Amino acid sequence: MDSLFEKAIETGNLSREEIISLLSLDEKESIARLLAVADQVRKEECGDDVHIRGLIEFSNICIRNCLYCGLRRENNKVRRYRMSIDEVVEAAVKVGKYGVGTVVLQSGEDPWFTAERMAEIIQKIKSKVVCAVTLCIGERSSEDYRIMREAGADRFLLRHETANPELYRRLHPDMSFVNRLCCLNNLREHGYQVGAGNIVGLPGQSVADLADDALFVKELDADMVGIGPFIPHPNTPLANYPSGSLDMSLKMVAVVRIVTRNALIPATTAVGTVDPFGREKALMAGANVVMPNFTPLEYRVHYEIYPAKKCITEDPQHSLADIRARIESIGRRVATGPGHSPKKRL
Repeated sequence: MDSLFEKAIETGNLSREEIISLLSLDEKESIARLLAVADQVRKEECGDDVHIRGLIEFSNICIRNCLYCGLRRENNKVRRYRMSIDEVVEAAVKVGKYGVGTVVLQSGEDPWFTAERMAEIIQKIKSKVVCAVTLCIGERSSEDYRIMREAGADRFLLRHETANPELYRRLHPDMSFVNRLCCLNNLREHGYQVGAGNIVGLPGQSVADLADDALFVKELDADMVGIGPFIPHPNTPLANYPSGSLDMSLKMVAVVRIVTRNALIPATTAVGTVDPFGREKALMAGANVVMPNFTPLEYRVHYEIYPAKKCITEDPQHSLADIRARIESIGRRVATGPGHSPKKRL
């Protein structure tokens, strides 16, 4: 195992079998060493900066029916909302005024927000505040991606969820992994900084599947990789399945840091939901991004992909101050500016 850890530090070029070995570690000392190795790689490749992104969840309307998601179209117990264009812009301007360099616009797959309407939102935001704009709005046509990119969108998060095509098909009854790949490739062709990522602990998922997820984001050369545990929602078909473990989620963050080297990796809200110090633990396992929620409170409580989300009722200013204090408490520093991907491409 010593030689494997050395290889992880020196190159990160791990085989599928080596990744499975790391993800299969179960002794506390061995897991702690893996996380420390990933933290060392993070420090060498990315430095001590932690990038803060301001999240705005502007619509919980979704045409998809993913088995794990509380926003799925067949969930008739969720109170649906759709912010107006002006409300989205106003919320984004507030993010900028707090000194946060990136606005993340996230929603369900809501067809009312056409590419043209999204372009209007992006242009208005960029005319009022200096910031990067990240979109997380699901699968669109290549033409839609082009329109939004030309309007000024910088990044796009489209988590692949699982790289196992059969598991993907079972969890997404009206979608296909092939189309997911096509969307990710289209985003890259249009010049976005591209984010992917997976859920840890999905029903039917194996350790080998997780290893394939790590290799997938490495092959994609993802600029961002979001990783979080599965948390069952009571109004979905997966309500009675167990949650994904924090330990496996942290091991996955560590492995992804090791194999991607300098990708931007969030300490997700999900890890903070399953453990009060989950985000700090993820930051110490290789993560270097946090995403406090700036959605207006009247809407935020209804964006329930999974239940009991952390900080769901906190004032954004208080939440931001708390996050900055937590970052500094572990010896890290809050980054300034937009925090673009460090990856270099021709």
